[in-house]
Amino acid sequence: MELSDGGTSVTVTLAEEIMLLSLDDESGTVRERQACQWAVAGGIVLDLVLASRVSVDRGRITVVDTAPTGVALLDGRLRTIDTWAAGTRRPPKVTAWLTKDNRKALDATVDSLRDRGLVGHEQRKVLGMFPVWRFPKVDGTVESELRVRLEEVVLRHAEPDDRSAGLIALLHGAKLHRLAFPDRPPREVVPRMREISEGQWVGESVRKAIREMQAAMTAVALVTMRS
Repeated sequence: MELSDGGTSVTVTLAEEIMLLSLDDESGTVRERQACQWAVAGGIVLDLVLASRVSVDRGRITVVDTAPTGVALLDGRLRTIDTWAAGTRRPPKVTAWLTKDNRKALDATVDSLRDRGLVGHEQRKVLGMFPVWRFPKVDGTVESELRVRLEEVVLRHAEPDDRSAGLIALLHGAKLHRLAFPDRPPREVVPRMREISEGQWVGESVRKAIREMQAAMTAVALVTMRS
């Protein structure tokens, strides 16, 4: 897909990448769902920052350009953020948006993956009564390539690009290390993921956005633990 921000090519969004990592290959269920939905919502915001559609400054989110990106998942959330923020006196806190949108963002991201033919959908009943939706993988190529890319950056210390650094920062902030590296102990991946999250790998504007999203993810994690 092409984002209309100067020709940046995006195969899948950050939110979709996080979603692919979270879906169990066999059962089609979402692993670590609560943390995942926060990270997915954060991924959509960060993609909109990278596409120069929103800015996040001092913990507050502002829509700076309502032009469509050409990516349905991002454009839908962009319109929703714009409508929501228009009803506030000052730019709202990004943590307030993540709190409001995290469940809906996850559902929208799964729908996007379904529309693109990357996952299927089926309904089963628990105890013969309660319907449960599952999303089994249909095409595992994208996830396989994603995991190779993460291994190159985290395990082999390749230099990350902006999107890889942002993805790793979101996974690290949401403590989703096990989704990205299920066969590796935390001591082998957490230090490198932290280094990337806090490092100088990308331009200042992207680094600032990553810092802001890291702070937001930390804040919502604290709220989640207390609730």
